[in-house]
Amino acid sequence: MAVSDRDEVLRSVLASLAPGTALRDGLERILRGNTGALVVLGYDKVVDALCTGGFPLDIEFAATRLRELAKMDGAVVLSTDGTRILRAATHLMPDPAIPTEESGTRHRTAQRVAQQTGFPVISVSQSMKIISLYLGARRHVLENSTSLLSRANQAVQTLERYKSRLDEVSQTLSALEIEDLVTVRDAAAVSQRLEMVTRIADEISGYGAELGTDGRLLSMQLEELMAGVHTDRELIARDYLPASRKNRTVEQALEDLAQLSAAELLDLSNIAKALGYPAGPETLETSASPRGYRLLSRVPRLPNLVLNRIVEHFGGLQKVLAASVDELQEVEGVGDARARSIREALSRLAESSIIERYT
Repeated sequence: MAVSDRDEVLRSVLASLAPGTALRDGLERILRGNTGALVVLGYDKVVDALCTGGFPLDIEFAATRLRELAKMDGAVVLSTDGTRILRAATHLMPDPAIPTEESGTRHRTAQRVAQQTGFPVISVSQSMKIISLYLGARRHVLENSTSLLSRANQAVQTLERYKSRLDEVSQTLSALEIEDLVTVRDAAAVSQRLEMVTRIADEISGYGAELGTDGRLLSMQLEELMAGVHTDRELIARDYLPASRKNRTVEQALEDLAQLSAAELLDLSNIAKALGYPAGPETLETSASPRGYRLLSRVPRLPNLVLNRIVEHFGGLQKVLAASVDELQEVEGVGDARARSIREALSRLAESSIIERYT
């Protein structure tokens, strides 16, 4: 499923706590010093009302300062952007009626404060040697880089396998498009693989955010593997939205695809339905004619505006493939040189796609 707004907020907070940040350095110092801590990442009137005792500071944040202040009983309150330490050794008094499944005093307080204020709250456990992040009612335990990298590398290997399969079905679809033999099943198979690859990439992206500076190589791998995938996901929808569903937009189709569960995604009938086709397995065997967005996007140096005009002018890929240089020049923005370039590029794409299909 698509990454929710709540997950995006969690990733944003995890990025501020990732290895290499000053805040993570301070928390690691607390762990190594065998002390616990309670840190609120935000300050407003609600937080102020929960604070009793302690003392105001309003000083610049530093990892060493956080470590020393954590030696005292009570919580440390930071500014919303985490750049300043506003209060220390303060006792937090959240509403006891707020439900919590935690048992330890520090963790119960952290979860309740997070729910009552809406700010992230960090609890460092002295006995368990873990750092827990509370965001609303959610609890996320921060893992060390070694464990995260191990899981992330496994996910990358899975992504590579799925991406390889995606490339295969995409090449097959291109050949079928050129031969005008596409069925809804063929288009749905590519859309399915694009959605699977996107979801695995989203998971890896979450690991990258949590790893911070330790995840630089991971981010580079992900960027390379996902090149063009998000664009193709949209182009497939633009190519195969049924003409009969005039009120259905590409955005609606992509949203419906994103809402499919992992189990639903395995059934091509659900993919076809999300694209706007009638429900039922018999739909998969019906013919489908692409408009040509995906194949034309592979023509070098062809602006999107001109691409859209070509599709609108001819109305379908087969007519574009059959168009002469003179006919291509009838489209606004396509001169003689560009028309010849488009004609040659489409001929090369057609030849290579068919060769790859039958070898």
